[in-house]
Amino acid sequence: MSYLLRLIVPDHPGMLGAVATELGHAGADIISVDIVERGRGYAVDDLVVELPPGRLPDSLISAATSIDGVSVESIRPFSDGPLDTSRELDVVESMAERPADALHALTQALPRIFRAGWALVLARTSSSGLLVDAASPAAPEMSGVLAPWLPLAKAAVLDPEEPWVPASWQNLGTELAAAPLGTPDRAVLLGRPGGPAFRAGEVMRLAHLTGITATVMSAPADPAEQAKQA
Repeated sequence: MSYLLRLIVPDHPGMLGAVATELGHAGADIISVDIVERGRGYAVDDLVVELPPGRLPDSLISAATSIDGVSVESIRPFSDGPLDTSRELDVVESMAERPADALHALTQALPRIFRAGWALVLARTSSSGLLVDAASPAAPEMSGVLAPWLPLAKAAVLDPEEPWVPASWQNLGTELAAAPLGTPDRAVLLGRPGGPAFRAGEVMRLAHLTGITATVMSAPADPAEQAKQA
């Protein structure tokens, strides 16, 4: 079975190799590694690891934390295969080719990029209601859900225990992040059931992607592309 392991590791040469060695001793096979964030003296890494039948995920925690200074932020089952760190480039390329489908391309890609459960593009209407402009396949229904955090000035982590958050989201331990898309009244909402919490580095990446999307959508249409779509 595969697991997504988020580690906080001292940012020193050889540390990740030492962790990989200990995970190997525990019987784990590392499928892929993604650097989520770097800070002063530490790095946050996501590892997809596979354990043979009969091995418990606790063995991964014990192996990783046997290295001095390493801590496990979260561990959860993961069934999406290796982490695809080129996905951001792929979605930008797709949006550039078909700007009219930019929102669809973004919401389809965000859950994979951020190992989240779902993504929505929400817009606040003049009547203070919410309009869903685009959604990933696993996105929840938004009927009756308020979004008091809109308008949104900049990308941010949202408090998952605020009163507006539906009980069903809270019961799943859903972590939330959002970023404005073109205007403060329209934003991407990203949900990660079961955690881990969104890191500052991830929020910056989300802001970067929504900024690119807004730029693509506001660019003048290419006459040749319009002819193709006609």
